[in-house]
Amino acid sequence: MPIVCIGLSHQTAPVEVRERHAFPPGRMVEALVALCDYEAVHEAAMLQTCGRLEIYAMLDDYERGVAQVKAFLTNFRHGSTGYDIESYLYTRLGREAIEHLFRVSTGLDSMLIGEAEILGQVKDAYVVAQRAKSLGRTLHHLFREALAAGKTARAQTQIGSESASIATAAVEAARARLGALTGKTILVIGAGKMGRTAVKRLRSEGAAKVVVANRTMSRARELVAETGFGEALELPGLSDALSIADVVVASTGASHFILNEERVGAAMARRPDRPLFIVDIAVPRDADPAIASIPNVSLVDIDGLKSVVDEKLDLRREAIPAVEEIIAEYVERFETWYRTRIAVPVIATLTQKAEAIRVAELDRLLARCPDMSERERMLIAGMTMTIVSKLLHSVILKIRERARLGREEALSDARVLDELFELNLAEHLAELIPQPIADAGDG
Repeated sequence: MPIVCIGLSHQTAPVEVRERHAFPPGRMVEALVALCDYEAVHEAAMLQTCGRLEIYAMLDDYERGVAQVKAFLTNFRHGSTGYDIESYLYTRLGREAIEHLFRVSTGLDSMLIGEAEILGQVKDAYVVAQRAKSLGRTLHHLFREALAAGKTARAQTQIGSESASIATAAVEAARARLGALTGKTILVIGAGKMGRTAVKRLRSEGAAKVVVANRTMSRARELVAETGFGEALELPGLSDALSIADVVVASTGASHFILNEERVGAAMARRPDRPLFIVDIAVPRDADPAIASIPNVSLVDIDGLKSVVDEKLDLRREAIPAVEEIIAEYVERFETWYRTRIAVPVIATLTQKAEAIRVAELDRLLARCPDMSERERMLIAGMTMTIVSKLLHSVILKIRERARLGREEALSDARVLDELFELNLAEHLAELIPQPIADAGDG
């Protein structure tokens, strides 16, 4: 069964395409359940961030499975798009898919190299897939290793140094446009992770006033209480907040425009000579691109942020070779696990049969010797376990070593063991032996 990654990202698709294919967080479980209903898809996980949407899957057939995943991306919730989604998608198979996920989790494939949020987003994807029960043994292990690779890269290199994230980039953009933020009024729309990061950064920048607007008032209040800064506001009061703000940072999970021409236009009519700078870091976008035509309104979306902090990432770029070495180690570790996982059920079956024989013969012996003391019984039981363990030790090592060599060697050994020890593996060999991890270029 090949491992595959199919997706689109900031490197292949503009924000207007990415937002068209964004899944509401509340429907991710539903989406994964629907994806696993496709015949060729055996396991699946979906990684969605402001810069990417990627599906990782275990397929029973590469061509059929890839076609079904692409059909899912085209049809689930989205309907007709008016463009060819294939032109924006990339497909990575086998080792390339594994390496790609590790590059994502370590921050090498991010819009901002080493961005702080990505590891948490990979973890979120893993947790959601667990809830959807769409993870099997392979993707479960792959995502665990990806999280470990990300943590190792941040602990052992400078890839996460000099705090930079999408949210901090938004604040940097505001400072680049307005100069020092001291004395400025900032409106933060959205009380999620991005909003929280933005508020913390704004506090350190000396913003005079920060207003946190959110659909759920309790979430806005929690953010203000956690950061010890700002004031909470419900979304119905957004127009009044817009009329006094110098900067807006928008980062909600809404599926529609929060900032449209009517709302922003009405706010600007109350302050016609005072400029308003809006940074939209949401995908789907919170701000209608048309508001940029309103006099004195400037708008930057997420794709316009990369250059803002690009020059600050030199230290992170120097860490790239070290991170790539870590990735290579984790890829090799995963591939070794993948090749040798056949050893687990074969060894388990062999040891279970040996243990059943040991227990049966020990019970027969003890039944014939009812006068044995408890200590004598324990000594004999221990001796029988030692004998079985020593007999199987070299066999188990050889099974694992041979499994590392590849599928054919593992299949051959399993058949020999099945014949010699009557393990009844014959009907299950095809399921027990994994297909090789193939390599393929982008599709």
